[in-house]
Amino acid sequence: MVRSCMLFALLSVLVPGATPAPAHAADKEVTVFAAASLTNALTDIGKIYEEKGNGKVVFSFASSSTLARQIESGAPADVFLSANEEWMDYLEKKNLVMPGTRANLLRNTLVFVVPADSPLKEVAPTKEAILAALGKDGRLSVGDPAHVPAGIYAEEALKDLGAWDAVKDRLAPMKDVRAALVLVERSESPLGVVYATDAAVTEKVRAAGTFPADSHAPIIYPAGLTSTADKAGGERFLAFLKTSEVKAVFAKYGFTLF
Repeated sequence: MVRSCMLFALLSVLVPGATPAPAHAADKEVTVFAAASLTNALTDIGKIYEEKGNGKVVFSFASSSTLARQIESGAPADVFLSANEEWMDYLEKKNLVMPGTRANLLRNTLVFVVPADSPLKEVAPTKEAILAALGKDGRLSVGDPAHVPAGIYAEEALKDLGAWDAVKDRLAPMKDVRAALVLVERSESPLGVVYATDAAVTEKVRAAGTFPADSHAPIIYPAGLTSTADKAGGERFLAFLKTSEVKAVFAKYGFTLF
């Protein structure tokens, strides 16, 4: 039995293609908590990561606020990617982000979306145009401004544009930006506010207008390791996100890179 094991080990070295993959923690999962707007891009990136023998990556997608609170409650995340700086700040203040690992990764843009078959071609970022697009009974689909980054940006922009007071009671506040997108996809809302990257991943909606960049805080996606992360695995994944191959995936989905 010992001899056969030794023979197998020898063959695994000598036979081409039989050499085991490098053991750079491939036996450990990396758990990534990421903003819902990153779902499509990171799903593709995760497949590339695993194909390169880096080990398994497990994603949890939701609103940045939901994920931050889960991490605060002890959820076992290694990497956190937020759709705004505030929720990363929130975790840092609680010493839940590993020092020296935070970095800004991506930027995005805020847009109006309408159902693909909507007669509306363009919605100007004005109170009058928004109300006209909503009609008599329509509601504006947004991430919940109480905690969802996309909704926070939307509230800030609408206030800056003088439209907030007119629409604040006509919101359909959703649990995350993808839920806001789905409401417009189903034509349950005639108008929504999402990121440009969300509008681009479905043929069921059309982008119908872009918010002025100076009407809200810059849309920035920071990434970092949690204080309880598997440091080696987390650092490997963060480094992978900065490779040219991965940057090309982010760019394909419409994100602007730092």
